[in-house]
Amino acid sequence: MERLITLSKRKETTSLPNFTRYLKHEIDWSQRLVLILGHRGAGKTTLILQRMSEVKDSKIYLSLDDFHFEENRLVLAIEELYTLGYRYFFLDEAHRYVNWSVDLKTIFDSYEDIHVVVSGSSILGLEKGKADLSRRAAVYRLAGMSFREFINLESGKNFPTYSLTEILESHIGISNKISDEVDVLNLFPEYLQYGYFPFYRMGKDLYLTRLLQTTHLVLEMDIGPFEEIAHKTMRNMKKLLFVLSESVPFTPNILKLAEKLDASRNTVLKILDLLSQAQILNLLHASTQGISQLQKPEKVYLQNSNLAFALGPSEPNPGNIRETFFLNQLQAKHQVTAPKFGDFMIDDQFVFEVGGPNKTAHQIQGVPSSFLAIDNIKSGSGNKIPLWLFGFLY
Repeated sequence: MERLITLSKRKETTSLPNFTRYLKHEIDWSQRLVLILGHRGAGKTTLILQRMSEVKDSKIYLSLDDFHFEENRLVLAIEELYTLGYRYFFLDEAHRYVNWSVDLKTIFDSYEDIHVVVSGSSILGLEKGKADLSRRAAVYRLAGMSFREFINLESGKNFPTYSLTEILESHIGISNKISDEVDVLNLFPEYLQYGYFPFYRMGKDLYLTRLLQTTHLVLEMDIGPFEEIAHKTMRNMKKLLFVLSESVPFTPNILKLAEKLDASRNTVLKILDLLSQAQILNLLHASTQGISQLQKPEKVYLQNSNLAFALGPSEPNPGNIRETFFLNQLQAKHQVTAPKFGDFMIDDQFVFEVGGPNKTAHQIQGVPSSFLAIDNIKSGSGNKIPLWLFGFLY
């Protein structure tokens, strides 16, 4: 136990960035059990350490991938630490600890005066656990950085978020205000290539290599053990990801994919679902009602535009990158589906067509509440809105 306390104190002395992710201000930290899920490298550890630095009561940081928890139960460690006066517990890497859900349930039910903040992989759905945490945990999902966060990091500015309604109704004034202060048209292509994860700050030249390594870690260390995936299925998963990276956005023919991978239709659909849960792919469905793991999506996208530069064998198609960005930024706060006309429907209310500067409204002519999200423009007019501005939603 002394070793765990020493490691925690050492972690507390870690130099933390002044920059905070958007989610920090949205979490209700008064909840007794907070669960933060997200992709590797999104900043979950930094987020919980920043919160930990604000807590004045006795607190401890425990990484659940520490070898101590291979042989020892978390619930027993909490029991001993509780007797030593600890009341705030910050638990990292929950997906690496096999008894995570059972122990968290026991801890929550046994100690009414403690607060537990837990981070884990985005694959760590509550339904995957062996215990019911749905009524106990306040669950938050940390997306990668928005274009707004990237601009703030690069420029030292502090631009606020805007709601979708504000953007639709006041986009001209908002875009003019932002573009007067920063060169958005130069920053936007940089973000699309390397700005989605905070670790780009470690070196832009090596970012795509690190992103590729992180993606392989998600496949092998997060999805693999957690889903108990067979070696052949893991190999098919990597093969499928490579196939999709060459052609996204991809209208899937599941039977052809199954033939190419020498796998069953259900296996292909399961792989697509797992890659979506792990935030490697985005699956666009016609409706979000009653979606099952074995339901074919209308289109398949890479989860973020950076992945297209890391995984693709050649320069990504600009149209694909635009749509990938739009879907990625909107889904963090809204429900996105595939409409009959146009590229995307938001919250069953607004239809969007995404394109370059010469894009016309032909495809959405006569469609109510329809808009154009246009690349390479500083400011828009009417229902024509700069694509980059949708990076200010969070």
